Amino acid sequence: MNPFGITSAVAARVILAMIRSNDGVMTSMHAIRTFRLTPRHRPSRGILLPLVVLLTLVFGAVAFVAFVLRPRWPEPSIAADAPSLPITIANVTFNVPPGAIRVPLQRRPGAQDRVDLAFLWPSLDPALPVHQTNPSDPQAVAVERVFVTIMVAGETLPPGERVQSIYPRYASTSPTSGPSGLAVLAFRAGTPYENEDLIYDAAKPTNFLVRCSRNGAGATPGSCLYERRIESADVVVRFPRDWLDDWQEIARNIERLITSLRPSAY
Repeated sequence: MNPFGITSAVAARVILAMIRSNDGVMTSMHAIRTFRLTPRHRPSRGILLPLVVLLTLVFGAVAFVAFVLRPRWPEPSIAADAPSLPITIANVTFNVPPGAIRVPLQRRPGAQDRVDLAFLWPSLDPALPVHQTNPSDPQAVAVERVFVTIMVAGETLPPGERVQSIYPRYASTSPTSGPSGLAVLAFRAGTPYENEDLIYDAAKPTNFLVRCSRNGAGATPGSCLYERRIESADVVVRFPRDWLDDWQEIARNIERLITSLRPSAY
């Protein structure tokens, strides 16, 4: 006899209910595990990889901008009366006096694309800034200077080839007589060299040849350009057209000036 008064039928129903309840718990736990392991709920590698690459590129770009824009201490300026600086233009070395360099940022040794110089005439002493004077001084205004630019030649034709192949396309056919034995060949209107003249030694053009602008209206003076190709660099000397009456002296001084810039080459 059952001491608790529970029949076998009741006991069977209780056991069956417990089994069903346990099956529900097991089913729920299995569902939870299945949900956690389902691939669609995992982070996709196809999304993570582009995200990592994008963040890397953004970080690199920010670092580059910060590097470029970071403040820099200015380099100490070189005194204008310091010895000549070795400056390389298109792998051609020039010895340039700092006092002749017109742009302060160019007053440094080493490789550069261009330097702009000024010299007193006819002494050829450096014109800036040692000899810089007050423009309001009448005597200062009368100081004559010659300007020199040294730059990379690039793909441009040498001056001699331009005389042979470029200038004849735009110049008049007959030269006129100029000062002191010079010949003047005018460029035609409507050409790239309008209001300019090609001026050269009539007896021997290779001795002296310049391209000059004409005197403008009022007090605007014409100027002349003397050009020389030295290996892969161009030297351009600019002076007033009014000086052409003494062009032989100009030619000698220009030669002396270029020699002083490149003493090792002469």
